[in-house]
Amino acid sequence: MAITLAVTIALVAVAFSGGATTLVLFHEHGCSHCARTQAFLDEIGPYHPTLEIVRYEIHDPEGQEALLGLLNAYDVEVGSVPILFVGDVALVSGVFYGLFPEPYPAAGRAEEIALEDAIRRAIDENAPSPLERLVDGEPTGLAETLTIPAVILAAAADSVNPCTFAVLVLLLGTLLVAGRKGKILQAGLTFTLAIYISYFLMGIGIFSAIQAAGIQRPFILAVSSLAILLGLWNMKDYFAYGKWFSIEVPKRWRPTVKRITSSVVSVPGAFAVGVLDSLFLLPCSSGPYIAILALLSKTASRTEGILYLLLYNFIFVLPLLVITFAVHFGFTTTARAERWRSARLGKLHLVSGGVMLLLGVGMIIAVSLGYM
Repeated sequence: MAITLAVTIALVAVAFSGGATTLVLFHEHGCSHCARTQAFLDEIGPYHPTLEIVRYEIHDPEGQEALLGLLNAYDVEVGSVPILFVGDVALVSGVFYGLFPEPYPAAGRAEEIALEDAIRRAIDENAPSPLERLVDGEPTGLAETLTIPAVILAAAADSVNPCTFAVLVLLLGTLLVAGRKGKILQAGLTFTLAIYISYFLMGIGIFSAIQAAGIQRPFILAVSSLAILLGLWNMKDYFAYGKWFSIEVPKRWRPTVKRITSSVVSVPGAFAVGVLDSLFLLPCSSGPYIAILALLSKTASRTEGILYLLLYNFIFVLPLLVITFAVHFGFTTTARAERWRSARLGKLHLVSGGVMLLLGVGMIIAVSLGYM
């Protein structure tokens, strides 16, 4: 009898309400706060039969895109989960927006009371679904504009790296002087593989750390400004190479890099020197990489981010593969490769700096337009 009465009341409530009221919840697997919020919503669900809950996992591509759009629509910044939207109210990082004239921070029981108050208000006003605020066909975040061509452009600019060219040419030249010409292909490929693995793992670490921290607008602006400054400073070397500070391996490190590289006469040694040199070379090539990592951490899921980084780093090492095969098959010599590199240092810096400048400007524009 009690169950029948409850069902009847629920049906009557739905009939007079004009339809369901949608609450959109973004959560993360393993998040204890998310679990408590979902348990509370399940607990009060029978008292609000017209409430419909749409749940998104924060790292799913669909969830990422919906979240970016709703943050933009409600004019709030991203924060820690759980994040939810109902009616005109948004709850982000324990702060309610739209419930009162000023943002209202709440925790524990106070948060539950405020949340149920927001739900009641949305039901009473027959508020439309928050998802209706997403305009079809209009980009809701940089996920629409951060395309594979954009990643390819940044990676291609990063790949014309005078520092990595110099180390590889020195390594191959050492093998030739030592009479190990037959080891050139193996050593070059092994060195390239070490660079690829090292940079990929460093990228995954930075990407994961930024994404887990939940980056905010000030961080994006800081990275954008840094990219612009590094880009302009890099471009300076096209007009005045070597003057003041250059974005290359610091001069005091170069004897160490040269000494380590010139001591390698084996394939395992080539791998070891590739890993070590990747640490020395980071100041020379980190600009575009850091900018792309900041963008991906904001717009891509972990799986998407890994795929983008696999592509990025493959393009990054392509010139190293070209040099290795060219020397191995006799299309060039290490001396000619080094002369080519030295003659074009300024242009290489100009290309890399130009792309860094464009990335920084593009990120600032995206933040200003609310796409990030």
